[in-house]
Order: sequence, then structure tokens, then C-alpha cells
Amino acid sequence: MFNLSLQELLQHLINGLTLGAIYALIALGYTMVYGILKFINFAHGEILMVGTFISLAVYNVLCSTATSGMMIIVFFIISIIIAMISSGLLGVVIEKIAYKPLRNASRLAPLLSAIGVSIILTNLAQIIFGTKDQRFAYPYNNDPFNLFGISITPTHILTIIVSLFLMVILKFFIDKTKLGKAMRATSENKRIAALMGINVDFIVSLTFAIGSSLAAVAGILYALDYKAKSTMGLLIGLKAFIAAVIGGIGNITGAMLGGLLLGLLETIGFRLFEILVVSIYSIFGKSITGIPLGLKHMVAFSMLILILLIKPSGILGKNVREKV
Repeated sequence: MFNLSLQELLQHLINGLTLGAIYALIALGYTMVYGILKFINFAHGEILMVGTFISLAVYNVLCSTATSGMMIIVFFIISIIIAMISSGLLGVVIEKIAYKPLRNASRLAPLLSAIGVSIILTNLAQIIFGTKDQRFAYPYNNDPFNLFGISITPTHILTIIVSLFLMVILKFFIDKTKLGKAMRATSENKRIAALMGINVDFIVSLTFAIGSSLAAVAGILYALDYKAKSTMGLLIGLKAFIAAVIGGIGNITGAMLGGLLLGLLETIGFRLFEILVVSIYSIFGKSITGIPLGLKHMVAFSMLILILLIKPSGILGKNVREKV
């Protein structure tokens, strides 16, 4: 029934790892904020979108003066750094204005504030950058090359390497540095952390800055293969949130695992589902060539429902009981 060749399987594996690495980078922002403040920053996807457009604008301006291919790559790196700094600052500003005054409010209040911020950012982006999709030109030759029958592009390699590098650096930072230990202590109990001399406000701002910076990189990597648009943060942000829930919201390693798993499910899982549907139709004497690609989104949301039903805490999450 599942007539899937080894080459096709490996091709979907590469595509899934590339997409999953992007989801994982974005999911880290969701899980870090939840780990400390216990709420979901639903404006995270829009911060990603703003960072992507800032990088695109800087890159286009710098490339207008480029005289060689090497300079274009340097300008691309500069645009990424500027986008990371800008998104990090934007995340801190949003936290100070929209979330900090609501820390002692009910959990619904910061959620509504986050939704309001996301709508504001989307509309501002449409005013500043326009409503048309914009293409992020490759700073290098992105022609695919064939490896054992698998088509791989330089963007595939760049996305996987950069994402894994950033995730390893973040894991090391949180586990081995003093600031990382302060973040973990704040996540456990903000009040006790403050009594131990930790500047909780600074740690919260640092968390938003790091998560927002990683989201900017993810947005740029995503825009290399897809178009940048003012609404790009909504769907990819929701999927990254689902990845964080799958892995275990609040767990750094879980966010990485959940992102990679969701990417693989959207490629390999969707292809297996497509083969199954075509086979079922053939049994009843009907013939179809495939199913709409739009149903790929169904995979992510179906996984969310399944995880919530079977293991609400996620793969690596822990069930925590709150005393009343």
C-alpha cells in the first residue's frame, strides 16, 4: 500500500529536517517565555515577521552597492545580525509595555494583550512594508545538487547547520552559564529567585531578547525558500507553538525535539497519508493523483489534539500539580 521508495523517503527526510529546524528555533521562544512567565507570547510570530522584513530591507539596501559575490554574502550576514538585534529589542519593548504591567493579573489578560500586539504589528508591517509578498534573493547560488538520488540545495544545508548551531549554543548557555542558571532559577520560582539576589526583570527581558532574536533568524531562513509577507508570522507561529506543546511546553530540549518531529510529520507523514488516501480511492474504483497541499496544515493541528488527549504535558514535559 505504502509504495514509497528509499530515495523519496530520504528526500522527505531532508525537507522535513529543514522545516523542522525552523519550527524548533521559533518554538524555543515560546517555551522560554512560558517557562518563566507561564503564558504564551502569541505575538512571537509577528516579531519573527518584523525581523524578516528588517533583514530584507537592510539586505536590499546594502546589495545595491555590492561589487562582488563575496560582499553580498557579507551583507547577508550583516542583515541577519541587524535583524536579530532589532527583533531582540522589539521583544524587550513589547514585554515592558504589554506584559510587565499584567504579571499579577489573571492569565487571560496577558493572552489578550499578546493578541492585540500581534494585530498591531501585522497592520504596521502592512503600512510600512506593503501588503505584497516579497522575495528574499539568495546571496549565493542555490542550484540543487544530487547526492545518492536526493536533491539538496545549499539553503537546506544552511538552515540545518545554522539552526542546530544556535540550538546547541542556547542549550550550553542555559545549562552552563550563570545567566542561564539564573533563568532556570527564575523559571522555578520568581519570588525565591529575587530573594537570592537575581534581577528577575532583567532575566525576563533577556528571555524575550533571546527568543525574539532566534525567531528573526528562523524567519530569514524560512523566507529564503518562501516569500516574506506581513501575515507570515501567524501560521508559522502557530505551528511552532504546536511544536513546543508536542515537545513539552517550558522544556528547551522538548521544543527542539517537537520542532524537528513536526517538520518530519509534515513531510513524511503527509506523504504516507496521501498514499493511503489514493489507495483507499483505488479500492472503490476511483482514481485521484493526490490530495491538496493545504491539508499539510491539518497534520500540525491533528498532532496538537492527539498530544493533548494522550499526554497533555508533551513528550518531555512533566505533570505539575499546583496547590490551592
